[in-house]
This record gives sequence, C-alpha cells and structure tokens, in this order.
Amino acid sequence: MSVTALDLLVVQKDNNWEVEEWIVPLSTALAGLTAEQAAWAPPGGGNTIWQTVNHINYYNGRILSRLKGTEPGARVETNEESFNGTGGAQDEAAWAHVLAETKQIQLELREAIAALTAEELDAPYANTGEPYGRELSRWMLHDAYHAGQIVLIRRQQGSWRS
Repeated sequence: MSVTALDLLVVQKDNNWEVEEWIVPLSTALAGLTAEQAAWAPPGGGNTIWQTVNHINYYNGRILSRLKGTEPGARVETNEESFNGTGGAQDEAAWAHVLAETKQIQLELREAIAALTAEELDAPYANTGEPYGRELSRWMLHDAYHAGQIVLIRRQQGSWRS
C-alpha cells in the first residue's frame, strides 16, 4: 500500500481538528470553554482565545473559499485585524455561534481537501506559485500553532484539564 500526498494532508487535517495523537487538536483545545473564558485576556497582554478563533476562522474561511472556487470576501488590511471581533464575556450565544462556525469551516475544509486530485495538489498556488499541496501542508501548521496557544492560555486561566 502506498501513501499519497493527499493521504498525508487528510491525516494532518484530522489531527489538527479532532484526532488527538501527537498534538492537541483544535476541537479539544476549545472543548468546554465558556464565553467568559474565551474572552479572558492573558496577563501581560496578548490575544484572547476568542480573538484567536476569529483569526483561525478568517484564514480557514479564505482557504475554504479557494478550495471551493468561490470569492473569499473582503480581505483584512493587516493580520492583526483578523483577530478582531471578541464578544462580551457573558455572551454565550455569540460564543456558541463562533464555535459552530469553526466546526462548520473545519468539516468543510476536511471534505474539500479529501476531494482534491493529484493534479490540483501540483497546480501552482496563486499567491506564491508553489504547488498547492505544499501550501496546504504549511497551512496545516497554522491551526496546530494556534491550538497550542489556546492550551497555554487555558493553563494560565486554570481552565485546562489536569
């Protein structure tokens, strides 16, 4: 049995979202968080979990649009703008909406990635000219990085599992 580049991308996607093996997947990092915990600012500054999830959703939504061949919508002028939009600490409905959006984007991304062909993975990525599969592989690290940040913030606030 041979393993293809697409097989590896699907495994990476599964591990980044919901399969806990070597790293904490994003779904686990977010599990059980309240709006108050998500809006909590770490001591010394930095983004909240809510802001980080907004950032993840922004970029993942853009990748999903490219995979689907649809217009990704308005682009932020700076990376920092993608972290905006934290709801109030008591707004559980708004936080639930953000989490539902995150899950929907993640599931659609997994489906879109799994449907790619070898030719599509070899095609040049519009922004860099690198093969699309290589860019997707690099992008997978983005969610893993931010899931780790979320776990660290949860440890600081005392809401992470022991």
